[in-house]
Amino acid sequence: MSRTFWSRFSKDMGIDLGTVNTLIYVKGKGIVSNEPSVVAMNVRTDQLLAVGKDARAMVGKTPPHIVAIKPLVHGVISDFEVTEKMLRYFIERVHGEQFPTFARPRVVIGVPLDITEVERKAVEDAVKSAGASGVYLVEEAMAAALGARLPVQEPVGNMIVDIGGGTTEIAVISLSGVVTWRSVPIAGVEMNRAISNYARDRHNLLIGEGMAEEVKIGLGSAVKLSEPLEMKMRGRDLMSGLPREVTVTDEEIRNALSRPLRTILDNIITALEMTPPELVADIYDRGMVLAGGGALLKGIDEAIRLATEVPVRIADDPLTCVVRGTGAIIEELEELSHIFLPSTEGEFARLKV
Repeated sequence: MSRTFWSRFSKDMGIDLGTVNTLIYVKGKGIVSNEPSVVAMNVRTDQLLAVGKDARAMVGKTPPHIVAIKPLVHGVISDFEVTEKMLRYFIERVHGEQFPTFARPRVVIGVPLDITEVERKAVEDAVKSAGASGVYLVEEAMAAALGARLPVQEPVGNMIVDIGGGTTEIAVISLSGVVTWRSVPIAGVEMNRAISNYARDRHNLLIGEGMAEEVKIGLGSAVKLSEPLEMKMRGRDLMSGLPREVTVTDEEIRNALSRPLRTILDNIITALEMTPPELVADIYDRGMVLAGGGALLKGIDEAIRLATEVPVRIADDPLTCVVRGTGAIIEELEELSHIFLPSTEGEFARLKV
């Protein structure tokens, strides 16, 4: 009865709780929110100042009493209280001014493949504390495969490579289960760090996260481009301490990204080597699918194809694959309940109707 009563005020949702961005899908409406996973707090008063885009704009620009916090590292919660506040903000914003206090949505949320029981409990507790009546966990790779419209429930091999912000999730899926997988703590954030390190070591230039991201998007590539590219990179000169600007090329940035890309390629190859031969045959015939923001890196599909000799395609709108997958589950919650991870209470989550 209580669930039926509160459901009048609640909007069930799927959440992609990412290291870099948090996306929310509302049942019957689609994706309603795509915001950076950043929270700005006043440490003197413990006051929440901003969440999402407004908080990200403060990164690196705050006075000592204001901190811009990224509460997730490699896809898992590193700051429970801040994550709870961020989720509560998003849930209340989705429900608007009408009865936000009474909202008790059911939430499907994606988690990394290598998540521990302690980390699972942290996610469940944070979402429940933020106002959810029920929390159902699903592997991000499974959600990404559903979002990419792969036939995960059929007895065929489906290979998904989700290159997100904090982790790269590699999985072979068949009959609604993950058969073999690799989870690598190297993805978009590590690529930005590689560019920052290159700027420091090669040009004696200290650049911020935002500049590294701009350079990655503008020049980043996994294979040689048909037309050379270059752009300005701005930061602080480590010798003089003054602002300076240098011109960098796509070849330089490709060299800077070579190590994290090599690690991702090696783990894709390892996942294929661990896969049963019948499923490998399916993958060779059907190809693998790339999802996540890293799938937009120029030429990464070709680099993976050359390394594995397996056809590769990029999913439609790869940035939203995971949240669209959680949305597909929330739309058919009872029919797809068999793919949920067990709850930390020792049993599979029971649907609250």
